[in-house]
Amino acid sequence: MPALFISNAILLLLPPNVLYRLMMETAFIELRDAKAPDCEDLAAIHSAAWLGAYRGLLNGVELDRLIARRPPQWWRQALARGVRIKVLEVSGQTVGYGTFGTCRIPNLSYEGEIYELYLLPEHQGLGFGRTLFEDIRRDLSAAGLNGLAVQVLSVNEPARAFYRATGGKLTANSSYLIKGQRYELSIYGWPEHLRND
Repeated sequence: MPALFISNAILLLLPPNVLYRLMMETAFIELRDAKAPDCEDLAAIHSAAWLGAYRGLLNGVELDRLIARRPPQWWRQALARGVRIKVLEVSGQTVGYGTFGTCRIPNLSYEGEIYELYLLPEHQGLGFGRTLFEDIRRDLSAAGLNGLAVQVLSVNEPARAFYRATGGKLTANSSYLIKGQRYELSIYGWPEHLRND
């Protein structure tokens, strides 16, 4: 297949579904478990994604403090503790990650949970998040965890729309307290096992 050269300006004019198909056909996508050398990238993705998702929704000083709590060393320690972290690479660049495992939300019947799922802002809205989500969902199902839950800030409408589009149903509401400020959480659920047909 001949090399495909398209100007970035032209790419911006393409409808998202066409751009997604083009990216999926021309980009090399790899999903894999995170390793120690990924920790710098994980910290950078976390920072960029949180700034993109939560700027204006969380107090700026508090947002900076929360981001600063996740330097590369935090990720190295998470891997050493056995936290499951899946990374998404596109054409050799790590552009997203998800953390997942046993459901930590009390009083729910779901056994699995995606704790975090973030992509670099420039890779959002192109289908990569769905690819990562479905891969993690298969991993949870393969581990025998029946059902899946995700918590998201209720004011984060783009994230809520993403989880609804993947089939999640609003199951419960909760809240989270940060420095005396209460933030409402929406909990989405997927009750069934995902079959590996």
